[in-house]
Amino acid sequence: MTISLPELPTLSQLAFLIIAATVVFSAMLVVTLRNIFHSLLFLVVTFLGVAGVFLLLAADFLAAVQVLIYIGAIIVLMMFALMLTHRVMSADVTQTSGQWVLAIPVSVGLLTFMFQVFVKHPWGMKAAYTKPTAAVIGTQLLTKYVLPFELASVILLVAMVGAIVLAKEEKDDPA
Repeated sequence: MTISLPELPTLSQLAFLIIAATVVFSAMLVVTLRNIFHSLLFLVVTFLGVAGVFLLLAADFLAAVQVLIYIGAIIVLMMFALMLTHRVMSADVTQTSGQWVLAIPVSVGLLTFMFQVFVKHPWGMKAAYTKPTAAVIGTQLLTKYVLPFELASVILLVAMVGAIVLAKEEKDDPA
């Protein structure tokens, strides 16, 4: 009689489990903490974990974008907005809407639906793409998708000029 030991997870599987558990735990803290500043800090941890998952999937460009845009721009903007609004930081503000009786069945229904989709969908697992994706995306943007890329840059330039014109203060004439 031989006893077979269960197969040990690989290092990448173990890293994924640790990162996924960190993301789920910090995301739960984002929505359950009463102090909104602490929620923002755990949102940073969540975004870092998502970037880590992207790195494990060999999507280095998405990981870099995740860190630069979501942590570098969105979180910093939210922290400035939070610091400029003192009322939100006070303890007198209620952070619940009191509609948990309706929220629980809706949440359970959505969770059941998502679980059924997850279980029944035939996930086509392909071999992992191990080359860096930033070079591939850059090549595609400058060859195959050059026209949409240039149109997007012109639209962003027009939006930036429009925002500057709208934000410009008009000076009163001293005369």
